[in-house]
Amino acid sequence: MKLKLFLPIVVLAALLAACDKTVEPASDTQTKQWVYDQMKSWYYWNDQITAQPDYTKDIKSLFESLLYKYDATLRPQGDRFSVIRESADELVASLNGESKTTGMEYKLNYYPSGTTNVIGVVFYVLPGSPAAKAGFARGDIFSSVNGQRLTGSNYSQLLNTEDKRTYTLAKISKDGALEEGTVIREVTPIVFQEDPVYFDTLFTYGDKRIGYVVYHQFIPGPNSNADSKQYDKKLDEIFGSFKEKNVNALIVDLRYNPGGYVSSATNLASLIAKATSNDVFYYKEYNPQITEINRKKYGETFFYDKFLSKSQNIGSSLNDLVLLTSSRSASASELLINGLKPFMKVTLVGDKTYGKNVGSITISGADKGIKWGMQPIVSKSLNSLRQSDYYTGFKPDVEVKEGITLYPYGNPKDPLLGEALFQITGMHLARQAATTRTVQENAGEELKSTIEKKAGGSNMFHDK
Repeated sequence: MKLKLFLPIVVLAALLAACDKTVEPASDTQTKQWVYDQMKSWYYWNDQITAQPDYTKDIKSLFESLLYKYDATLRPQGDRFSVIRESADELVASLNGESKTTGMEYKLNYYPSGTTNVIGVVFYVLPGSPAAKAGFARGDIFSSVNGQRLTGSNYSQLLNTEDKRTYTLAKISKDGALEEGTVIREVTPIVFQEDPVYFDTLFTYGDKRIGYVVYHQFIPGPNSNADSKQYDKKLDEIFGSFKEKNVNALIVDLRYNPGGYVSSATNLASLIAKATSNDVFYYKEYNPQITEINRKKYGETFFYDKFLSKSQNIGSSLNDLVLLTSSRSASASELLINGLKPFMKVTLVGDKTYGKNVGSITISGADKGIKWGMQPIVSKSLNSLRQSDYYTGFKPDVEVKEGITLYPYGNPKDPLLGEALFQITGMHLARQAATTRTVQENAGEELKSTIEKKAGGSNMFHDK
């Protein structure tokens, strides 16, 4: 994204300050004034910000008091996503996939239904992480942590810690009963870098050559070297291989992808779309102040990004495109969906997406001795037809629930993948076991998942 005009404010000054050891730490009073000034300038809803902020509040509370907060009735398109963090460095690292983690993403469900008992169901495990080394795998279920059974009242205390934890594994019997096992795995969180390009394979059924790729977050490259675009290039290589193998149908798994960098969404879209580099992928809309400054400086081209010219693009060969989605598919995932729709048929299989049609930037103030970092909403995204009506989420063309019996990636028994393959081939390639149906019926309400913490809280952000 072209934010060069504002780089001296939010980026370059911070970089210079990193070399200037004489910058004194800012006081809380100075930090609060900085928060207000930056929000008044950048915030998408800056016309809703009070002219008389309450500086008696602490820094985080002041920030939150400035937000045009979401309300289902009064402000259905209000802000659900702007965040502030005490450490700008840690904020940036997390947006680039680096965080202190066990390397295991999971959801928590009441099980069985009607009880306060809670189980954890592992979505996936990062290769090389502490969880992987401890033996965890997709589909594992745990029912106790540090020797205590998980319940609706204690799960947060037991799981929201950076200390060493022990997990007791459990299984669900054929009749749906939870059976706590004797296998205990010990894991200690560490600072770890996630590679979001997780899995890919090729299915061949008759004349259908179907590429399948699992993508967990829109990240160009690792936090230590984001400019390398290592992960974008990895996707390029996968699509280059798909092209060499004459893939004519594609499944992209975004069910656990909460968003990330717009540049990576543009890169992926440019590998898929039946479009050219002359076509607009998305438009971006800012508050009047930012709009006027950048229109004078850059002209109208500032307000849209076009598809990239990619030699690995397979759009012209695609007869079918299926995206797997869930309520965790947000922001940049939805930008991809919305941006592709004007150019090709996009079939969604799974659950309704989160509903986030706005973008953010990272604002830091190290040049002023400020350690805090903000990620405020600064823009609204629209596709080439100027459509942006997905703030309540995209409804799937075929609704499929994942449940709590999870299969390895690439296994057609996975309900979402199985349905996607059916949409393409017209054949049901695997049957759902009766045990799986029993488990689904006994499962209770989902409490939360660790995916919610990723990408700055299901955010979409513009590159510096």
